[in-house]
Amino acid sequence: MTVKLLRGRLLSFKRAPQSLTDTDSYLYKTDGALLLDGGKIAASGSYADVKASAPEGTEEIDHRPHLIMPGFIDTHLHFPQMQVIASYAANLLEWLNTYTFPEECRFVESAHAQKIATHFYDELIRHGTTTAVAYCSVHKTSADAYFAEAMKRGMCMVGGKVMMDRNAPQGLLDTPEMGYDETRAVIAEWHGKGRNHVAITPRFAITSTPAQMEAAATLAREFPDLHIQTHLSENHDEIRYTCELYPEAVDYTDIYARYGLLGKKTLFGHCIHLSDREADAMSEAGSIAVHCPTSNLFLGSGLFPLKALSRREKPVRIGVATDIGGGSSYSMLRTMDEAYKIQQLLGERLNPLDSYYHMTLGNAEALSLADSIGTLETGTDADIVVLNAAATPAMALKMDVVKTLAEELFLLQTMGDDRSIVETYVAGNAMKAAL
Repeated sequence: MTVKLLRGRLLSFKRAPQSLTDTDSYLYKTDGALLLDGGKIAASGSYADVKASAPEGTEEIDHRPHLIMPGFIDTHLHFPQMQVIASYAANLLEWLNTYTFPEECRFVESAHAQKIATHFYDELIRHGTTTAVAYCSVHKTSADAYFAEAMKRGMCMVGGKVMMDRNAPQGLLDTPEMGYDETRAVIAEWHGKGRNHVAITPRFAITSTPAQMEAAATLAREFPDLHIQTHLSENHDEIRYTCELYPEAVDYTDIYARYGLLGKKTLFGHCIHLSDREADAMSEAGSIAVHCPTSNLFLGSGLFPLKALSRREKPVRIGVATDIGGGSSYSMLRTMDEAYKIQQLLGERLNPLDSYYHMTLGNAEALSLADSIGTLETGTDADIVVLNAAATPAMALKMDVVKTLAEELFLLQTMGDDRSIVETYVAGNAMKAAL
């Protein structure tokens, strides 16, 4: 593998920024470089220093004047929903029953799953996303296609075969035993292979019987280091129906707690309508509330209180995500643009440093993977995105008057999309140009 030297402006976060003027929270090099070797970042710093340490024969790639950042991370989306995106419906439950469940039935066929997997990974790379956390369908074939494609491309991906044994079409139902056995098989075949991470994935409490929740609890005990992903408090009708199905629980969050699914590696999609008790329980367990702004707006589910949850006496850990196909864009830039607008509607401010922290190091921390992804630190995986804030004529015109890094980041967030992604590197390999 050829050693590469990437030259450009480097931006990487060290911790969550406290304000727009918190320059200690990030590293910014106006003439920086990364040395990539064996899929890792072998050196990071000023161009002069990194160039001096580069071995003879290093391939130099000059990305100036563009911005070089860690690859974007998406903590919640649905691999089988690529052809569900942009489907008109009144609300979450209507959308699921009318479009999503019928589409997911198609993933029983491995050829279809493989076809969609190819397109799915192409879109991630096109939009600068190098790691994602996805729900597959209930069929093991979908998980096999998902993880096989991740290995083919060398990507660090988290995913799981959905477990659901009620309140869905017959073609989407397993049983508690099947959900357990097939999840164990997916773990045995794919977890730790390449850069794959298998997640225990009960879709949500509405589609799992108590017996299946017990099966998920057993898996969580047997594989305590695995991620768990499910949905929580997205829609008022969903909350009411869920609590009717589990009347013994104090509230929606308590259902998952009763089955041992509330933990530091549990990712709860949405969490828009949490009570104080639920937020406290999530905080105490260290679980992650995953904000899916384009989906929340598209389905009319509500406004996620990102800032309010973050500054509580017992703060809740936060992730951000596209939630394809309830979400309306594969772009994390577009996602954070909508997150910004939601906070505006709530009378809060989400500054550009916050947004880019969440897309990179923040999401890596939410996944407990910050030791390998989400930064440009030496020794970490060489998953990198190169950004052009003048990618369109309108953006270039605006760039004429941009004077600060924060202004450039906000421009990218507000007007950027896949056209702003100059290149996406996965484990040191340039991937977008080949699409």
